[in-house]
Amino acid sequence: MQHITGIPRNQMYFSSLEDTISSENPIRFIDAFVAALSLEALGFSVQTIKSEGRPSFDTKIFLKLYLYGYLNGLRSSRKLEKECVRNIELQRLLCAIVPNYHSISDFRKDNPSGLKKLFKLFVTFLTDADLITGKTIAIDGTKSRAHNSKKANFNQKKIDKHLAYIEERTQEYLDEIAKSDQHENAIVVTKIQVKIERLKKNKIRYELLEEKLQSSGEPQISTTDQDARVLLVQGVVVEVSYNIQAAVDSKHNLVVATHTINRNDRNALTAIALEAKENLAIETCTVLVDKGYHNGREITQCKDNNIVTIVAHSDPGKSNENGTQPAYLVAKFKYDKQTDTYICPQGETLKTTGRWHKKTRVKDSYQFKKYRTPACKTCPVKHLCTSRTGGREIDRSEYADAVEENNQRYQENQQLYRKRQEINEHIFGTIKRQWGYNHTNLTGLEKVNGKHSLIMLVYNIKRSINILGVPELIAKLKKWNSPYKTKACISFKTTYYTFYKGFNENELLIAA
Repeated sequence: MQHITGIPRNQMYFSSLEDTISSENPIRFIDAFVAALSLEALGFSVQTIKSEGRPSFDTKIFLKLYLYGYLNGLRSSRKLEKECVRNIELQRLLCAIVPNYHSISDFRKDNPSGLKKLFKLFVTFLTDADLITGKTIAIDGTKSRAHNSKKANFNQKKIDKHLAYIEERTQEYLDEIAKSDQHENAIVVTKIQVKIERLKKNKIRYELLEEKLQSSGEPQISTTDQDARVLLVQGVVVEVSYNIQAAVDSKHNLVVATHTINRNDRNALTAIALEAKENLAIETCTVLVDKGYHNGREITQCKDNNIVTIVAHSDPGKSNENGTQPAYLVAKFKYDKQTDTYICPQGETLKTTGRWHKKTRVKDSYQFKKYRTPACKTCPVKHLCTSRTGGREIDRSEYADAVEENNQRYQENQQLYRKRQEINEHIFGTIKRQWGYNHTNLTGLEKVNGKHSLIMLVYNIKRSINILGVPELIAKLKKWNSPYKTKACISFKTTYYTFYKGFNENELLIAA
C-alpha cells in the first residue's frame, strides 16, 4: 500500500481566490462589514483619489487587515505585511494587495478616534441583531502593561533617593581625590574627576525631572510614555500600565462599552456606566461591580443618571473610632431620614447641628455632618462604644443615602451579584491569556484607547460569529439600518464580474 500523494507542484489548475474560502470563514463577515461602512463619516483619516502622483491604498484595506490580524493574534505591522504575501485568506480579503508595514502601522496610530466610534457602531449592530439586552451589565477593569519600564517612571520619593545617592557618591569621590593629591597620583585623580562629571550630568537630569513633575501636578511621571502610570495590579504588585475598563452585557457576554484610563478603579464607575447606557440608547440598566469601585460620589452620580448599582462593599461602615466593639459599629446605629438623627443600640438619639464639614483625600474630597449625643457622658457602656472623652461621634457623608441603598441591594441580590465574574472575567481571560494582549506597544493614552477599542471590537466579532455563524451574521448585517452605511467597494469586483460574468452596474451592486 502506498502513501497518500498530493498534487504535483508543477501541475497547473484553474482556480480563483473566491473558491479557496468557505462560506463559514470569518473573513467573509469582515469583508461585508467593512464594505458597508462609510469610514469618512466615522472619523477615519481617509485617503482621497488624486489626479496626479502614485495611487494610494483604499483606507478600508487597512481596516480589513487589522480586523483580520487581531482576530488571529497578529498585531505587528511587519508580520501583517508578511501575511499579505503568504496567507491565502488575506489574499482573498485584500484582493492580493500587499501594503508596506509603515503604511499599515500609520493607520492604527492615525485613527484612534475612528476605531473607538467603530466599536460603538458595532455595539449598535449587535443590539439590533438581538444579541444584547442591556438589562444587566457587569463592569470591571484590567491592567495592560504600558510601553514604559519601571526604571523610566519617577515619583518625588524616587527622585530624592537618586539625588541623595549622587550626593553621597560625589562626596566619596571628593574624599578619594583629597587622598590621591597627598600621594600625587594624577591618573587616579583624572579618573575620579570623570566619574564626578558624570554624576553632575545625572544630577541635572533628575533636577529637571523634579521640575517637570512639580509643574505637572501629578504624583508620578513617565519618560517613555508620558501618559502611563504605576498602577496596582494585584496585592502589592505594581506595574507601569493602563487600566482597560469594560462593560459587558449579561445575555451573551458581549462588550457594550470600553475605554482606557491611567488610574485605578475607584473613580471610574460613572464614566463607563454612562458610556454603556449611551451606546445602548437605554433609559436605565443594572450594573454589577466589585468593591474596588465602591465610591460614594460615583454611586450617587449613577443614581442621578438612573443607573441601578450593585457594588460590593468591604465593611458595613466606619465609626472613626478605634477599639469599638462589634455590637456598637455604625451599622448597629439606625438612621431616621425624617428627623435626620441616629438611634444608638442603647436607645439614645444622636443629633447634628446641620453644619457640613469637608474631608479631603488624594484627588478626592467630600462633605459630611457630625452626629453626637450628651447621653454618652453617663452611658454605662461607653467604654464598649468609644474611647473619645466627649462621647461617640458619627460622620454621615453627603453620599450616604445612595451608598446605603446600594449596600441594601447588594445584600438582597447576592445570587445576581455572583454572576458578575461569569460575565466579565471571561473577556479579560480570553484577551490577555489566550490571545496574549496583556501589553500595549503604543504610547499615549489616545492611541492606546484606540488600540484597546479595536481589541474589544474583534472580541465582539469573534463571539458573535461563534453564536450565530458567519452566514446568519451577514444576513443580519444586510438588514441592518446603519447610520454610517454606504455602498460596497466594488472596484475589484467590477472588473471580475464584468469580465467573467457580464453583469451590468446594478447587478454588480447586488453581487458586491
